[in-house]
Amino acid sequence: MGKVTGFLEIERHDRGYEKPEARLKTYKEFIKPLTAEELNGQAARCMDCGIPFCHNGCPVNNQIPDWNNLVYREQWQQAVVNLHSTNNFPEFTGRVCPAPCEAACTLNIDDNPVTIKTIECAIVDRGWEEGWIKPVVPAHRTGKTVAIVGSGPAGLACAQQLARVGHAVTVIEKQDRIGGLLRYGIPDFKMEKHLIDRRVEQMKGEGVKFQTGTEVGKDITVDDLLAQFDAVVLAGGAEWPRNLDVEGRDLDGIHFAMDFLTQQNRRDAGDAEHVAAPGGTISARGKHVVVIGGGDTGSDCIGTSARQGAASIMQIEILPKPPVKEDKALVWPDWPTRLRSSHAHEEGCDRDWAVLTKSATGKNGHVTALNCVRVEWEKTPDGRMTMKEVPGSDFQLKADLVLLAMGFLGPRRGALLDQANVTLDPRGNVKADTVQYQTSRDKLFTAGDMRRGQSLIVWAIREGRQCARAVDLHLMGVSTLPR
Repeated sequence: MGKVTGFLEIERHDRGYEKPEARLKTYKEFIKPLTAEELNGQAARCMDCGIPFCHNGCPVNNQIPDWNNLVYREQWQQAVVNLHSTNNFPEFTGRVCPAPCEAACTLNIDDNPVTIKTIECAIVDRGWEEGWIKPVVPAHRTGKTVAIVGSGPAGLACAQQLARVGHAVTVIEKQDRIGGLLRYGIPDFKMEKHLIDRRVEQMKGEGVKFQTGTEVGKDITVDDLLAQFDAVVLAGGAEWPRNLDVEGRDLDGIHFAMDFLTQQNRRDAGDAEHVAAPGGTISARGKHVVVIGGGDTGSDCIGTSARQGAASIMQIEILPKPPVKEDKALVWPDWPTRLRSSHAHEEGCDRDWAVLTKSATGKNGHVTALNCVRVEWEKTPDGRMTMKEVPGSDFQLKADLVLLAMGFLGPRRGALLDQANVTLDPRGNVKADTVQYQTSRDKLFTAGDMRRGQSLIVWAIREGRQCARAVDLHLMGVSTLPR
């Protein structure tokens, strides 16, 4: 390592935020990068731990100690090369990945992990600033053609890998812009969309073609794709939202989180209101907002509602409140269950746990309140957790706008899956293993959330890369792409 005693001499110091009163005035990113000198010191904290558990904590197996050492030695260009050897889009993960690598860091045993995510983001941002990141054009073309259905992180990673070994790749996206939920599901204040546009331009330079506004199953059939291309990859994500099946669900003012978030992202992109909100405007301005669901999507709804000028924001979660601090002896280096507060919770939000929504109440067809009850969770003899309502704990929450952020059930049902006619696994995802990534149909592959279910961006990139190797092996008999 560059500085063997660095972790003993230097305290953890991470990126800061603009103050809430300033950042609430804009939808732009508000994280303050560290200086080069600060990054040098933070990279020096990466210890010679012998077994880098961060490798296993990171789904794409980033060579974290290696590029920390390169940053410490100010060999930034080589750090960019090393980082891209395992991750196609570190500027995405450096902004929106929850950093399981830091949870697995050996220094996290005493709650002071290396600022891995921050250093990763700084490396790739420096690479773009210096002009080091350019199209990687293949030395020869194979004459093979591949269609990628879906332009989220799995589809884009798969497309870029396949293009770089010489295949002619076409990415087909049903939306008007490339990026999937990176584009329309993640608010701009977490990741500005020019970052996606920049990568798309790089990929165009590598030979990737992009076809937007084309919905497979509607505008073109799966069989047509299989006839036109040598291989087809389904990377459409897990867009089937979990619904709230209670009395009053059909009242106006109750919406899925993604409908709400997509509208604001379209406005930020400059779309006219009739384009940004084709089904009618969803706005939190002046309203009492209740967000149901305690994950990242719920946090995105809170931050967006605060910027739109909500009168109040309440986030409720059916599960019990997790511990503030995990028992490291039991969970490290695995991802722990503990209380997590995002930047959005600092921006004006109340939270409540172990709350079950029983029904919605409305006036003149619009929601005015949620009727809730408190619940307790108990473990059965076979180890399962069961929920029971607490008698007499009923209460009501004022609500003019209810946003459902309770996760996703898998790939959206409809013409695409019907025409694909592929086997689904017991959870309703497209069935394929993590070696061949082959569906039950010849020439048809799948990767990302469509295969594994709702997951992290970093898992999507990993699956896209691995699927690319499987497709390359299928087409050529051999592959030089990494697993």
